[in-house]
Amino acid sequence: MEKLGKRKKRVGVLLLLATTLLFIGCKNTKAPEEDIVLWTPYNDSAEVAANKEHENPRMRYKLIQSRVLDKNDIFLPLYREVNAFPEARYESLKPLILEQDIPSLQKAIKAGKLTYEELTLFYLKRIYQYELDNETTLNTVIALNAQVLEEARERDRNRKDGQHPIYGMPVLLKDNIDTDGMRTTAGALAFQENTTSDAFIVKQLKSHGALILGKVNLSEWAYYLCDGCPVGYSAYGGQTLNPYGRRIFETGGSSSGSGTSMAANYAVAAVGTETSGSILSPSSQNSVVGLKPTIGLLSRSGIVPISSTLDTPGPMTRNVTDNAILLDAMLGKDPEDTASVEKEQGAHWFDQLGKEDLRGKRFGAFSNLLERDSIYSRTLELLKEAGAEITILDPPGIPLDGFLSILNLDMKEDLPAYIRKNVRDTKAVTVRTVQDVMDFNLQDTLVRIPYGQGRLKAVVTDSTSVEDLLKIKSDLEKSSRDFFNTAMDTHRLDAILSINNYHAAYAAVAKYPALTVPMGYKTNGEPISLTFIGKSFEEPELLQLGAAFEKISKVRKIPEGYK
Repeated sequence: MEKLGKRKKRVGVLLLLATTLLFIGCKNTKAPEEDIVLWTPYNDSAEVAANKEHENPRMRYKLIQSRVLDKNDIFLPLYREVNAFPEARYESLKPLILEQDIPSLQKAIKAGKLTYEELTLFYLKRIYQYELDNETTLNTVIALNAQVLEEARERDRNRKDGQHPIYGMPVLLKDNIDTDGMRTTAGALAFQENTTSDAFIVKQLKSHGALILGKVNLSEWAYYLCDGCPVGYSAYGGQTLNPYGRRIFETGGSSSGSGTSMAANYAVAAVGTETSGSILSPSSQNSVVGLKPTIGLLSRSGIVPISSTLDTPGPMTRNVTDNAILLDAMLGKDPEDTASVEKEQGAHWFDQLGKEDLRGKRFGAFSNLLERDSIYSRTLELLKEAGAEITILDPPGIPLDGFLSILNLDMKEDLPAYIRKNVRDTKAVTVRTVQDVMDFNLQDTLVRIPYGQGRLKAVVTDSTSVEDLLKIKSDLEKSSRDFFNTAMDTHRLDAILSINNYHAAYAAVAKYPALTVPMGYKTNGEPISLTFIGKSFEEPELLQLGAAFEKISKVRKIPEGYK
């Protein structure tokens, strides 16, 4: 029988028992699926204790594994087919698939070197290999599409020239994005049984032939639950871990599963969401490319909200070309999202990427970042060597007074509106308001809110008036745009350069796009990224700049334990 996959430490007796059960009994009889045990909970107290004195207070965990999620429920439906995928074939496909971009994958498929089914099996094999081993799990994949292999075979049967590059590519979704056939939990036990139809962007992906591989973990309620708590934690999925250093480095949040799954090569691409830094942060922490689009470029309907003012989904990938392809596949005007705009889809998003150079490009760089970060300084020198011009800027001195009130008051209105419109089974999901969620959590605080629910408390107690809120939104958008516009217009800049999610809040309230691209690793191995900020709907220009930088830097490395 084929082995489940190479593991750093085998689960031994459990796996042997599981595979043996498949063939117990009469000659023509197999053991029922429910008798197979692929995974068993473990005592994570030693891991928790090991992080008790971590220098980062947010990494002093109270738990690692979920207290409610049984991974057998996730992994059993596809187990037989994944386990039957030959180890030798998996190994032979590594050079064709690992770290390769979408055009390269499509070229290999067209040449007959692999199929969409094999591509999907390859990623599933990796997910099973690492996520079922308690010593390598990232607690990232929390749902799988049980029909994905049949859908992949259908893509093989119907492949033809002229299809969108996303066709047949396995994609993972953050688990606050509605997906028919899989629950949308937002990481919260109050939403554990939440079933929905497809979000608009999911419909767009499917219409172009993308394969929805599964759902990934996130910071619960998109990190709008608890104060000062670990990023990447949810009561439903447990604590997401960073493949570059499990329990050593933060995953970033709230799209932690989208970032970690890309770093570990669990799929071709992933979709995250951002309100302020939730794509930029996990992309940077996991050395992947993340784009926070202009508000309105991508539809937000069918996504569990924090703020209808600032929320947006966005692509997270291992390279800029794939980022542009995934973005293009999600475009479309959604009549149900009042901010949604119509933008032309087409080859201009990705066909020319990597062919540009940086000669004559003009960038703004923040003086305080030059002083504090040597990798940022070296990167600016690299850009200069490539022909770019750098203008040093003073950091923004814009107060963000009232920023949290935007999130508080929007969530107070937007979450109930999502529930009314999107939740199919209101008997399975009994909460209707943020206060209901808080009351639900108080019934079992150890399991449901081990880190408290300070941010939800702020939502229900914020007394900002409607008039004051409108002024806050207007003032913050204007002051942030004035800062970016003045710098860009005065110095004729193509983009402003930041680090990770350092200026995410300013880009958020300005509703401006930001693209983060790996720029190196600190001496301890922690990833760090260069972030390009542009004006509204300048995504094509940002992607071109990011691709040109990626071409000269070539710094991304696959995590050592996930090769």
